[in-house]
Formats: sequence, C-alpha cells, structure tokens
Amino acid sequence: MEYKDYYKILGVDRKASADDIRSAYRKLAVKYHPDKNPGDKKAEDKFKDINEAYQVLSDEQKRARYNQLGSAYSNFQTRGGRPGDFQWDDWFQQGAGQRGNVDDVFGGGGATFSDFFRTIFGEAVRSSARGQQQQMQENGYQQDLTISFQEAYEGTMRQLQTNARKLQVRIPAGVKTGSKVRVAGAGPEGTDLYLVVHVEDENRFEREGSNLTTTSTVSIFTLILGGEAEVDTPNGKIKLNIPAGTQTDQVFRLAGRGMPHLKSPGTKGDLFVKLKVQIPKYLSSKQIELIEEASRIKF
Repeated sequence: MEYKDYYKILGVDRKASADDIRSAYRKLAVKYHPDKNPGDKKAEDKFKDINEAYQVLSDEQKRARYNQLGSAYSNFQTRGGRPGDFQWDDWFQQGAGQRGNVDDVFGGGGATFSDFFRTIFGEAVRSSARGQQQQMQENGYQQDLTISFQEAYEGTMRQLQTNARKLQVRIPAGVKTGSKVRVAGAGPEGTDLYLVVHVEDENRFEREGSNLTTTSTVSIFTLILGGEAEVDTPNGKIKLNIPAGTQTDQVFRLAGRGMPHLKSPGTKGDLFVKLKVQIPKYLSSKQIELIEEASRIKF
C-alpha cells in the first residue's frame, strides 16, 4: 500500500496552522472541483485526494495520529525498509476497526477514500460518515463558494452544474465568510444545497460586520493647513475634506460608505478613515527656512 503525503497534496508545511491548511484546501478545491472540470478523471482523482488530505489535517486528533505514522514510516525508510514491508496492519489494529463496516456505512461509497485512509482512520471514517449523513438530513448538502470582496459588496451571480441541471444562483450583497446561501432541491436526491461563502480578503479594507476601515496617506502640511485627501471606498475614490489643525490620530467616519447589510441591502454600514502622515524626505532651502522660522514662533 502506498503512503500518502497529505501535506504535499495540499502544498503546505508540516507546521502549517489550521488557517493555512483551510486556505490551501479552499484554493485547490475550487480549482479541481468536478463542476469546473467535467469529464476530467485526473481532476476528479485530485479532488478526492484534496478532500481526503483536508479531512485528516483539519482534524486535530486525525492529524496527530497521521504525524505519528509519518514519523514511524520515515524511520522505517531511514533503516532501509522497503515500502512493501511496512507493517500497515499494526496501524490498522491500533484504531481503524473493521474495514468492512466502513464500506457499509457509505453504502459502497467508501471507495471515495483510499485504502491508506481507511486503514489508518477506519473508525474515524465511520463516525464522520454518521455525522455527515445526519448533517445532510438536517442542513442539506454543503459546498464551498469563494467570491471576491467586490462581489460581496455588490452581490453577484454564479452558474452551478448540479443534478444534470444548470442553475443561476444569486449571491446577495452583504454576505461575509461563513454566510450560507440556500438553493432549494439542488443537492443529491433532491436535498437542499447550501453554498458556504468565503469572501477573499481586500487589502484596502478591514471589515467588521458591515463597517469598514481604510487608510489614507496625507502630507503633514495638509494636516496643518487643511486640504483634501483621496480615500478608497468600495464604490470608487472620493475626496475627503481635512480641516486645518487635524491631529495624526484622528479618525473620520463616513456614514453609509461601508458594506450593505445582508438582510437590508439598501442600508450600508460606515467607512472609517485613518490618516497616515507622509513626512517629506527632502525639503528645499526655502522650505527649511520657513519651517525653522515657524518653529521659533510661540503658540
């Protein structure tokens, strides 16, 4: 039996955090999803490997057991052992349970998992399968969906290929990571399909609920004398009036310039603007003279 390197499959380091593993899985799952690669057997097999790797590395207990196996297998190879001579049965007996029951639970669908996975995690598979079946009965079938920040702001459409049908699904404005969009009857055997949304990060904005925070760079002369600052908003750039004497730690609140409220798209949160001061590196002799003169004047 072949040893599977789940870290290599997801393209992450063995010390990767849970967030790193989740992020790598989402990117690969989107790339190799069968709906995006119809009829591509290699992509289908890759998708199965990705899901199998994520099921192990995203679970603390499974990951710990897998790491133990990895150390044992690495030591075995270091001693000159051949893959075919490794005692897989020892791992099977330590906690895998009876493999036949695994197949029974999946109704023949256990083939989705490799022999390697079922040998090491047979018992865990049975428990996970029961949980997944119960979840499908209660919540319907779930599928990850990644959208951009701008799509979350404006709302968007996605075309899904499911149950031999093409569906146009509307993703409402204001969704955030973790939001679920229900598509009635689009799952297996007529169950509901829930799209679990992941919104990509936007480096211009920090999001908290429906409120956004951004940064605008202004010169120190603008703070002293007053003027305008250019500010990014999800709806384009705007000019912000900066009063004379503005302090460096001042935050400006722009009402209604944030994200739409999911349940009330016509209402938006606020945009908070933090000012970042730009100190000039080079000054002319005249500028230096004037600044020195101003510094000698007592307030």
